[in-house]
Amino acid sequence: MIWLVLSLLLPFITAVACLRKERCGPWVPRLSLIGAVLQLGSAGMLMNHALEHEYVIIHVGAWAAPFGITLVADLFSAMMVLITAVIAVAVALYSMGDIDQRHTQKHYYSLIHLLLMGVNGSFLTGDLFNLYVWFEVMLLSSFVLITLSGTKDQLEGGVKYLLINILSSILFLCGVGLLYGKLGTLNMADVANMLSNHDDALLVNSSAMLLLVAFGIKSALFPFFFWLPASYHTPRVSISAIFAGLLTKVGVYALIRSYTLLFHSQFDVVQDVLLFLAGMTMLTGVFGAASHFDIKKILSFHIVSQIGYIAMGLAIGTPIAIAAAIFYTIHHILVKTNLFLIAGLIERRCGTTDLKKLGGLAKASPALALLFFIPAFSLGGIPPLSGFWAKFGVVKAGLDAQHYWLVGCALFVGVLTLYSMTKIWAEAFWKKAPAAGKEQKAASSDSLPKVMVIPCVGLALITVWLSLNPEPLLELSTKASEQLGNPQGYIKEVLGK
Repeated sequence: MIWLVLSLLLPFITAVACLRKERCGPWVPRLSLIGAVLQLGSAGMLMNHALEHEYVIIHVGAWAAPFGITLVADLFSAMMVLITAVIAVAVALYSMGDIDQRHTQKHYYSLIHLLLMGVNGSFLTGDLFNLYVWFEVMLLSSFVLITLSGTKDQLEGGVKYLLINILSSILFLCGVGLLYGKLGTLNMADVANMLSNHDDALLVNSSAMLLLVAFGIKSALFPFFFWLPASYHTPRVSISAIFAGLLTKVGVYALIRSYTLLFHSQFDVVQDVLLFLAGMTMLTGVFGAASHFDIKKILSFHIVSQIGYIAMGLAIGTPIAIAAAIFYTIHHILVKTNLFLIAGLIERRCGTTDLKKLGGLAKASPALALLFFIPAFSLGGIPPLSGFWAKFGVVKAGLDAQHYWLVGCALFVGVLTLYSMTKIWAEAFWKKAPAAGKEQKAASSDSLPKVMVIPCVGLALITVWLSLNPEPLLELSTKASEQLGNPQGYIKEVLGK
C-alpha cells in the first residue's frame, strides 16, 4: 500500500524540494526530473498491485469507511496514475530546455508538481469532499501557471479559466451538499450503496445533473468548453502540454466514476443528455479547429472534440463502450501532450506557430516532420495508428447500441479532424517556406536542445508501440470496464461488507 501513498507524497516532496532550491541554478530542473522518475516507478508498482489484487485501499488513520479518508486504486485509477507519471517525466525533461531562470524563480517546477499531486489525488480519492479538495489544489496551481509570464493574453485567458472553474466548484459543492444533507455521508462507496436503494428521485436527479454540469465544465463538454481554447494556447508550451494531456481528463475521470458508481442504478436518467452533449462536443470542437490557422489554437479546439469521443463511450454505457472510452483517454493523453510539445519545437525554431508564416519544414527538418506525423495522424485516426483503434472501438460500440446518428457524427468529426491535421502538415511542412522565412535560420531538429527532442521521440515511440500492439492496453481497458460495470465489487472492498 506504500505505492498508493507515494503517488501523493512524491509530487509534494518534489514540489517542496524545488521550492527550497529555486535559486540554485541547474539543480531545480534536475530535482524535478528525479521526482518525476520516482513517481513513474511508484505508479508502475501501484499498477502491478492493482493487477494482482484488483483493489488497493488505504483508510487513513485506520478510520474505517465511511468515517475516515479513504484512498482507492482500482485498475482504472491505477492506469490514470501511471499515464500521469509518464507525462510528468516527459514534461519535466522538456522543461529543462523550455523553462528559463525567470520562470524557475516564479516557482514553475513547484507548481507543476503540486498540479500533479492534485491530479493523482483526484484519481485516487474515495470520497467526494476530498475530490473537491484535489480539484482546488489543481485549480490554484494551474491558474498561477497559466498567468506565470504575466502577458495580456495569459491574464485574459487565466481570468476566464479561473471564473468558469470557480463556477464549476460551486455547482460541485451544491451537488455534494444535497447528497450529504440527505445521506449523511460523502464516501463514494457508501453514497453508491445508499443511492442504489434510494427512491428519492428529486435528490438523485438533481445531484446527478449538478455533478454533470460541474464535471462537464472541468472536462470541457459542450456548452461549457469556451474557456479552454481561450486559455490553453497562451502559456509556455510545457504548461500547455501538461494541461492538454491531463486536466480535462480529470473531469472525464470524474464523469466516468460518477456515472458508473454513484448513479449506476439511475444512469438512464442522464443517458440521453450525455449522448447529445457528446455529439455537440465533437462537432463544436472540430469546427473551431477547422477555422483557425495557429497550431496551438487548432490543437486546443481538438482537445474539445476528442473529449466528445470519450463522452460518447460513457454515454453509450455498454462494457465495450466504457472500455473504448478508457482506451481513447490513454491514447489522447499521449498524442495530445506530444503534439503540444512538438508545436513548441516548431515555435522555437521558426519563432511562430502561425501556419501562414510557416513552410518548408519537411525538407528542412525531416526528423521534425516525422515526429509531428505520428501523433497528428494518430489523432486523425489513420490506420494502423492508435487513434484508429480508439475511434474504431467507440464507433463499434455505437453501432452495437444502434446509436446511428452519433456514429455518423463521430465519423464526420473524424474526417474533419484529419482535415485539420492535414492542414497543419500542408501549411507548415509541405508548402514552400514564405519569403520572410528565408531570413530565419533553417529549421532543424538537430539544432534543438536534446532534452526537448527526447521526450517527443519517447512519446512518439509509445504511440507507435500502441499502434502496432494495441492488445495489452485493450485488455487492461476491458478489465477496467468490467470493474466499473460491477460497482458492488468496489462497494464491498471499500466498506468491507
